[in-house]
Amino acid sequence: MNIHEHQAKALLKQFAIPVPEGRVAFSVEEARAAADSLGGPIWVVKAQIHAGGRGKAGGVKLAKSKPEVETLAKQMLGMKLVTKQTGPEGKIVNRIYIEEGVDIARELYLGMVVDRATAGITIMLSSEGGTEIEEVAATNPDAIIKIHVSPAVGVQPFQLREAGVRLGLSTKLVRNLTKFVTSLAEAFVAMDCSLLEINPLVVTSAEQVIALDAKINFDSNALYRHPNIADLRDLSEEEPSEVAASSHDLSYIKLDGTIGCLVNGAGLAMATMDILKFFGGEPANFLDVGGSATVEKVTEAFRILMADKVHAIFVNIFGGIMKCDTIATGLVEAARTLNLNVPLVVRLEGTNVDLGKQILRDSGLEIISADSMADGAEKAVAAATKA
Repeated sequence: MNIHEHQAKALLKQFAIPVPEGRVAFSVEEARAAADSLGGPIWVVKAQIHAGGRGKAGGVKLAKSKPEVETLAKQMLGMKLVTKQTGPEGKIVNRIYIEEGVDIARELYLGMVVDRATAGITIMLSSEGGTEIEEVAATNPDAIIKIHVSPAVGVQPFQLREAGVRLGLSTKLVRNLTKFVTSLAEAFVAMDCSLLEINPLVVTSAEQVIALDAKINFDSNALYRHPNIADLRDLSEEEPSEVAASSHDLSYIKLDGTIGCLVNGAGLAMATMDILKFFGGEPANFLDVGGSATVEKVTEAFRILMADKVHAIFVNIFGGIMKCDTIATGLVEAARTLNLNVPLVVRLEGTNVDLGKQILRDSGLEIISADSMADGAEKAVAAATKA
């Protein structure tokens, strides 16, 4: 789950991590009030969307007067902001963040991610703050310092001192950076983050470090432990079909292809997308109905797939906990309820497979049966191509 910058900074403040003072605004009037409460003389007006690259796209502007804050608020609220991460469709700005100006002497990059290769946390530091880390990695990978943190002992001061020296920081600044990163690592673990990025991490003329920006992603599987974080979810920033799927306990991610996939099990879903691409097709989604799908869940899954205007649907089920006759009954009920009008390719295997196939044959529906995953993928690609 993602949250907005202003929400991320409010969470970081709870861990005594320095951030600039700011106020969120949903209207020009609220922006004016925010500027009044912050006092000035310089304010930064920031568009709040779930995407990076806002500054380059015109979503971060400096204001040197309160009337200029109002003017920028009028421009940003309701605008469609297009960045590299949003794609050409962009995102509508529904809220802005008015923040006090900061004395910037230098900019650094700081990021933390869950690193599956090391089974721990990797901290990334770079002297090239304010630049997207992907760009730094492509053009100057040596500028990125990586610190691998063992979950057993956490980040150690000597690791941060060593990194500070490599960045060419003064003794005082190394101490301040060590304190900052240690607190940030504590926040990362305590909030079950999957990514925490401060870009830029600014150094003031007094050699203090401040999080000028903050991006946090959370492990959605751990949100039950953090109801206060779950409440920060902004559904308007998410794909509507993904929101609908999550409300029915479906694991769904929208893609750009034309073949809808309905699969049970995340691994099988990934393999299904791979084999569709092997035969020249493009999956329209990742959709895992799980091991306990009901008729209602299957119907909702079909509803979501059809809303994506797919050219064909490939159902690939391996019955273990999920019995094939149960999924077959759900498929028939869903197809009839929704008046399915695209080719439907079904591959069933596992528990009660013969009974499941019999239910499909007796349904009277035009269902293309497949004997294997490869056979089903090939038939789905062919059906989608004809559509």
